[in-house]
Amino acid sequence: MSSAPNPENPTGRISDISSSHAKAAPPLPANSSRVRPIVSGWLRDVIISLAVSAFFIIFLYQPVKVEGTSMMPTLQDQERVFINKFVYKLEPIERSDVIVFRYPRDPAKSYIKRVIAIAGDRVKIDDGVVYVNDHRLRETYVPEVYEDVRSYPETVVPPHCYFVLGDHRNLSNDSRDFGPVDEDFIYGKAVFGYWPVAKLGTLR
Repeated sequence: MSSAPNPENPTGRISDISSSHAKAAPPLPANSSRVRPIVSGWLRDVIISLAVSAFFIIFLYQPVKVEGTSMMPTLQDQERVFINKFVYKLEPIERSDVIVFRYPRDPAKSYIKRVIAIAGDRVKIDDGVVYVNDHRLRETYVPEVYEDVRSYPETVVPPHCYFVLGDHRNLSNDSRDFGPVDEDFIYGKAVFGYWPVAKLGTLR
């Protein structure tokens, strides 16, 4: 059974006008209504930033520390760089790329070297001078003081493999020692140095 309408409110609707006899609520502090949106906005921005950073680190970029001197002067011992783990899904590995790969003789270790020749190239080293497809390489990244006089017989780089060398030729353990690197061992391209600050910038 429905209740009879209030004669003072025949529509039966609830009015949002306060009674003159009701006790007024104390006013809120001027800044209280702003604090909650500011905090929630800040927290949202932090979560988004962390998510984006995690995405870049997990799927695109990874910070690594260089250990050793085989890539001097391009990379110093203990230098920090970012490697791009996704780039070779979009574009091919090219000559002069600085790559990171698992050491073929011990995949638990990682090496960083420069690509000198790609699959199908003929490469040889004559008293330290590198030739690819009968053309002498102009290696401006190898200072004279870092050159050596080792030779390597002419070989054709196998399919899906890369011939790599360290820039510090007389201190590098590279394809002259363990042969061309299979592409399955390669997992990134060194693209950017971020520490020390003096060497901040794109790697070449």
